[in-house]
Amino acid sequence: MSPEMFEELMMTGLIAGLVLFMAFIVWDLAKKSNAGRFGTMILFLALGLGVLGFVIKSLVIGSLEGL
Repeated sequence: MSPEMFEELMMTGLIAGLVLFMAFIVWDLAKKSNAGRFGTMILFLALGLGVLGFVIKSLVIGSLEGL
């Protein structure tokens, strides 16, 4: 396995782990603050938009590089 492939796989895996950890943090924050369903939904919507931005950025970079 080439170092570039290893770096790409590790970055993807670690970013996914970070996103899951952030989702846990948001869920725990919503639970401890008694945010309710609407508040929890808003918190996850904000997290989801950040994750969506990262995915869209990766797709745009991939399409510009011709992958």
